[in-house]
Amino acid sequence: MNDSNPHYEQTRRKPWNDPRVRALIFQAVAIAAVFWSGWALIDNTLANMESRGISTGFDFLNQSAGFGIIMSLIPYDATMSYGRTFWVGLLNTLLVSGMGIIAATVLGFIIGVARLSSNWLIAKIALVYVEVIRNIPLLLQIFFWYFAVLRNLPSPRQSVDVGGLLFLNNRGLYLPDPVAEPGFGWVAAAIVIAIAAVVIIRILAKRRQMATGKIFPTVKVSVAVLIGLPLLAYLAAGGPISWDIPELKGFNFGGGITMIPELAALWFALSIYTASFIAEIVRSGIMAVSKGQTEAAQALGLKSGMTLRLVVIPQAMRVIIPPLTSQYLNLVKNSSLATAIGYPDLVSVFMGTTLNQTGQAVEVVAMTMGVYLTISLLISLFMNIYNRAVALKER
Repeated sequence: MNDSNPHYEQTRRKPWNDPRVRALIFQAVAIAAVFWSGWALIDNTLANMESRGISTGFDFLNQSAGFGIIMSLIPYDATMSYGRTFWVGLLNTLLVSGMGIIAATVLGFIIGVARLSSNWLIAKIALVYVEVIRNIPLLLQIFFWYFAVLRNLPSPRQSVDVGGLLFLNNRGLYLPDPVAEPGFGWVAAAIVIAIAAVVIIRILAKRRQMATGKIFPTVKVSVAVLIGLPLLAYLAAGGPISWDIPELKGFNFGGGITMIPELAALWFALSIYTASFIAEIVRSGIMAVSKGQTEAAQALGLKSGMTLRLVVIPQAMRVIIPPLTSQYLNLVKNSSLATAIGYPDLVSVFMGTTLNQTGQAVEVVAMTMGVYLTISLLISLFMNIYNRAVALKER
């Protein structure tokens, strides 16, 4: 079309005939509508709360909570503030989520590899595990571990005694607690140095392999450094660690480290349930790798274990990591079911007891939602960084 045509010039100048201008206008209207709806919702909520005499703001976080919590990773008692209960619940949520992610990952990878085993019995056992566990609701599994297993353990006086150091009963698992003595700083420094040494060894071993093709026994050397160096520092410092052994005092055990039944039941259920999904993700990731890669590795003389570890798994990770991230997010969010058995996580302690006592629904719910959103975004961020680090790089 000729641009010198007067009719064309007139049409082109009209903004309602320009798709870009129309798109900008529609987007601006949509954004304005969203902000107006949000403002109307907040304003209406504040007006209703004011009319009913409900106070707003976060001053309640400084008020005394007045209730106890059965498990706390930081010092806490009933005289402390609602703000302290928030941190207690948050740390308990992070604890069970972290434990669950580690256990589910290890168990899921084992089951996933077992699903592809050439051994008929192992493959079928793994198949039954996956099909049974993932088709039973998680809440029922939590109830099973809590009410049918852990609550039926013997009383403290009839505890299961393992060598006079470990005790198991219906009130929890009691373990010796290591107590740092003067000189422990040397051991801590040795641990930090050992970790740094392992990182350097891994980098140098990779460079050596790329340059010469020779494989350095990185795993064996790293384990030796991680155990040997702190052990030498421990012996040289005169054993600066004592042990607080749990003892039966009255009706229950005192001292040591206590894992309450609520934490154990939630941990078992989350780990076993999520592992069944991770196992299928691992299986699909391994099957996505071309069979020719395995045949080529075997033609080079690599054993089955080395083929899986050095050839198959690294290529399968690009398929495994994205859905694995989703399972980690599900595990963290599913930890909120803890309130069903009384484990003091964030939902139970803060959005449950604190909300009922203060009536600060908007603030408490907003803080709780913000915490779960932040945790999920951080997990996604770290997994995306890891995904880029292990992705295959074409040369």
